[in-house]
Amino acid sequence: MVDAAVAKAKELGVCENVAILDDGAISRPLARMDGAPLLSIEIAQNKAYTALFGVSTQDFFDFIQGDPSLLAGIPTLARVAAYGGGFPIKVNGEIVGAIGVSGAPACRTTSIAREQPWRSYPMRCWLTDL
Repeated sequence: MVDAAVAKAKELGVCENVAILDDGAISRPLARMDGAPLLSIEIAQNKAYTALFGVSTQDFFDFIQGDPSLLAGIPTLARVAAYGGGFPIKVNGEIVGAIGVSGAPACRTTSIAREQPWRSYPMRCWLTDL
Protein backbone atom coordinates (compact mmCIF):
# COMPACT_ATOMS: atom_id res chain seq x y z
CA MET A 1 0.00 0.00 0.00
CA VAL A 2 2.75 2.42 0.91
CA ASP A 3 4.62 1.54 -2.28
CA ALA A 4 1.48 2.18 -4.36
CA ALA A 5 1.00 5.62 -2.78
CA VAL A 6 4.68 6.52 -3.30
CA ALA A 7 4.48 5.37 -6.93
CA LYS A 8 1.41 7.57 -7.50
CA ALA A 9 3.18 10.54 -5.88
CA LYS A 10 6.16 10.02 -8.20
CA GLU A 11 3.80 9.84 -11.17
CA LEU A 12 2.30 13.19 -10.10
CA GLY A 13 5.77 14.66 -9.52
CA VAL A 14 5.27 15.40 -5.81
CA CYS A 15 7.03 14.38 -2.60
CA GLU A 16 4.81 12.89 0.08
CA ASN A 17 4.82 11.26 3.48
CA VAL A 18 2.54 8.22 3.69
CA ALA A 19 1.34 6.85 7.04
CA ILE A 20 -0.76 3.78 7.73
CA LEU A 21 -2.39 3.00 11.06
CA ASP A 22 -4.17 -0.18 12.08
CA ASP A 23 -7.62 -0.07 13.67
CA GLY A 24 -6.06 0.45 17.11
CA ALA A 25 -4.23 3.57 15.85
CA ILE A 26 -0.90 1.73 15.98
CA SER A 27 1.52 3.01 13.37
CA ARG A 28 2.28 0.58 10.58
CA PRO A 29 4.47 1.38 7.58
CA LEU A 30 5.52 4.98 7.14
CA ALA A 31 7.26 6.30 4.05
CA ARG A 32 8.95 9.65 3.67
CA MET A 33 9.94 10.43 0.11
CA ASP A 34 13.13 12.39 -0.42
CA GLY A 35 12.17 16.05 -0.38
CA ALA A 36 8.89 15.57 1.49
CA PRO A 37 8.48 18.12 4.30
CA LEU A 38 9.64 16.73 7.63
CA LEU A 39 6.75 18.27 9.57
CA SER A 40 4.18 16.67 7.30
CA ILE A 41 5.07 13.22 8.69
CA GLU A 42 2.97 14.03 11.75
CA ILE A 43 0.25 15.51 9.55
CA ALA A 44 0.06 12.27 7.52
CA GLN A 45 -0.22 10.28 10.76
CA ASN A 46 -2.95 12.61 12.03
CA LYS A 47 -4.89 12.28 8.79
CA ALA A 48 -4.79 8.49 9.14
CA TYR A 49 -5.85 8.77 12.80
CA THR A 50 -8.81 10.98 11.89
CA ALA A 51 -9.86 8.62 9.09
CA LEU A 52 -10.36 5.93 11.74
CA PHE A 53 -13.70 7.71 12.35
CA GLY A 54 -14.72 5.82 9.21
CA VAL A 55 -14.83 8.61 6.65
CA SER A 56 -12.27 10.50 4.64
CA THR A 57 -10.78 13.52 6.34
CA GLN A 58 -12.32 15.77 3.69
CA ASP A 59 -15.77 14.26 4.32
CA PHE A 60 -15.15 14.71 8.05
CA PHE A 61 -14.43 18.40 7.49
CA ASP A 62 -17.49 18.77 5.28
CA PHE A 63 -19.57 17.30 8.13
CA ILE A 64 -18.20 19.50 10.93
CA GLN A 65 -18.19 22.75 8.95
CA GLY A 66 -21.99 22.84 9.08
CA ASP A 67 -21.97 23.01 12.90
CA PRO A 68 -20.16 26.04 14.40
CA SER A 69 -19.51 24.30 17.73
CA LEU A 70 -17.96 21.26 16.03
CA LEU A 71 -15.96 23.45 13.67
CA ALA A 72 -14.58 25.42 16.61
CA GLY A 73 -13.86 22.43 18.85
CA ILE A 74 -13.00 19.34 16.82
CA PRO A 75 -9.93 20.75 15.02
CA THR A 76 -8.38 21.71 18.37
CA LEU A 77 -8.24 18.07 19.47
CA ALA A 78 -4.82 16.44 19.35
CA ARG A 79 -4.27 14.25 16.30
CA VAL A 80 -7.42 15.39 14.46
CA ALA A 81 -6.84 16.54 10.89
CA ALA A 82 -9.92 18.00 9.23
CA TYR A 83 -8.60 18.44 5.69
CA GLY A 84 -8.10 16.14 2.71
CA GLY A 85 -5.62 13.29 2.49
CA GLY A 86 -6.85 10.68 4.98
CA PHE A 87 -8.99 7.64 4.16
CA PRO A 88 -10.21 4.64 6.15
CA ILE A 89 -9.17 1.18 5.01
CA LYS A 90 -12.13 -1.18 5.08
CA VAL A 91 -12.44 -4.92 4.58
CA ASN A 92 -15.99 -6.19 4.08
CA GLY A 93 -17.30 -2.87 5.39
CA GLU A 94 -15.25 -3.03 8.61
CA ILE A 95 -12.54 -0.46 9.38
CA VAL A 96 -9.21 -2.26 9.67
CA GLY A 97 -6.98 0.80 9.46
CA ALA A 98 -6.42 4.09 7.72
CA ILE A 99 -3.99 5.88 5.43
CA GLY A 100 -2.83 9.47 5.58
CA VAL A 101 -0.84 11.26 2.89
CA SER A 102 0.76 14.68 3.35
CA GLY A 103 3.38 16.89 1.81
CA ALA A 104 1.97 18.13 -1.49
CA PRO A 105 -0.93 20.50 -2.17
CA ALA A 106 -4.23 19.04 -0.94
CA CYS A 107 -5.61 18.31 -4.41
CA ARG A 108 -2.62 16.09 -5.20
CA THR A 109 -2.46 14.51 -1.75
CA THR A 110 -6.12 13.57 -1.86
CA SER A 111 -5.84 12.07 -5.33
CA ILE A 112 -2.89 9.91 -4.23
CA ALA A 113 -4.82 8.49 -1.28
CA ARG A 114 -8.17 8.24 -3.10
CA GLU A 115 -6.95 6.30 -6.14
CA GLN A 116 -5.29 3.45 -4.28
CA PRO A 117 -6.47 -0.15 -4.02
CA TRP A 118 -7.46 -0.05 -0.33
CA ARG A 119 -10.67 1.68 -1.35
CA SER A 120 -12.08 -1.82 -2.01
CA TYR A 121 -9.45 -4.09 -0.51
CA PRO A 122 -10.20 -7.82 -0.74
CA MET A 123 -11.13 -10.09 2.15
CA ARG A 124 -7.63 -10.98 3.35
CA CYS A 125 -6.10 -9.13 6.25
CA TRP A 126 -4.25 -6.07 4.95
CA LEU A 127 -1.63 -6.23 7.70
CA THR A 128 -0.12 -9.39 6.18
CA ASP A 129 0.35 -7.65 2.84
CA LEU A 130 2.55 -4.81 4.04
